[in-house]
Amino acid sequence: MACEGKDIRAVFGRCGLRCTRQREMLYRALAESRSHPTAEELFEIVRERIPGVSLATIYNALHVFSEHGLCRRIPVAWGNRGCRFDANVFDHVHVSLPDGSTRDAPQDLSERIIQSIPRQLVAELAEVMGVELSKMSVHFEGRRDGEFSDGAFQ
Repeated sequence: MACEGKDIRAVFGRCGLRCTRQREMLYRALAESRSHPTAEELFEIVRERIPGVSLATIYNALHVFSEHGLCRRIPVAWGNRGCRFDANVFDHVHVSLPDGSTRDAPQDLSERIIQSIPRQLVAELAEVMGVELSKMSVHFEGRRDGEFSDGAFQ
């Protein structure tokens, strides 16, 4: 679900963020994407709309968005590919593949996986770590059928 211009301004306002044209374009591109783009991929998209935008501006805005809960960073497990970004900040499951792509699990499966994690276990984790847990992101690494060669998690 893409955010409309007024919605983006309202979202930024609730977070206490200034709504610049660059931030608005970047957030719109991120919210419209289902591919969990990297900063560089977002730079290419936004640069078409705002030719003078810099990669540093993209990184800075993504940092601000993640600090204010408007997106989440998804570490890329394969190789040295940095991280991907997701405007869906609700608890859900990601699957990363060796080609660097990251996908959302189907919503029904995602909900079932998250609901199957015992709340008591989550509370124990918070207590042992001495932190307050506010969000959950379950992340699987996968390979396509036939690519498992080491008897990995199946």
